[in-house]
Amino acid sequence: MLNPYFLVGEILKPQGVHGEAKVKPYAANPDDFKRWKTLYLKDGENYRAAAARCSRVHDGFAYVTLEGCSTPEDVERLRGRELYVDREHAAPLGEDEVYISDLIGCEAVTREGETVGTLIDVLQYGTVDTYVFRTRKGSLMAPALKKVFVETDVENRKIIVDRERLEEVAVLED
Repeated sequence: MLNPYFLVGEILKPQGVHGEAKVKPYAANPDDFKRWKTLYLKDGENYRAAAARCSRVHDGFAYVTLEGCSTPEDVERLRGRELYVDREHAAPLGEDEVYISDLIGCEAVTREGETVGTLIDVLQYGTVDTYVFRTRKGSLMAPALKKVFVETDVENRKIIVDRERLEEVAVLED
C-alpha cells in the first residue's frame, strides 16, 4: 500500500511573535507551501490535520502559521516536528514520474527474475538521481537511467532492471 502522506518539511523555530514557524522545506518546490491549506503532523502512526497559511518563501525557507499556534511558545512546542501533505494535494506527477517515497522499499529484479536488492535511498545531487540499493553484498549505487531501470511498478513494489546495463554503471560499496 502506498503511503497517503508525503514529508514536506520540518519546523525549525518560531518566527516573530504571532505564532509563525520557520520551516525547512523538503518539497521539490518550496513555493508549494503557499498553496497548501492543510498540513499534517504525525503523532505515532496517525496524522493530525492542521490548517496552514504560508506568508512567504524566502532564502530557501517557508514561513507558515499552523492552526493552534498564536504565540512563539506554541511553535516552540512543535520545534523539530515534521510536516506532511496528503497525496491528493501533493505536486502532480508528469509522465513516467513517481514520488520518491513510493520508490523506497521497492525490490529491484532483473528481467530474468534475479533479485538485485531493495531500494533504500534516492540521492539527488546532480542532473540524474542516484538509486541506492541494499544487496547481499553491500550497498549498490547506480544512476536512475531508463536504459538501466526499464520498468517501475510502485503498486507491486518492483523495479525491473537491465542486468547488463546495470553492471556497466553500478558501484558496489561493501
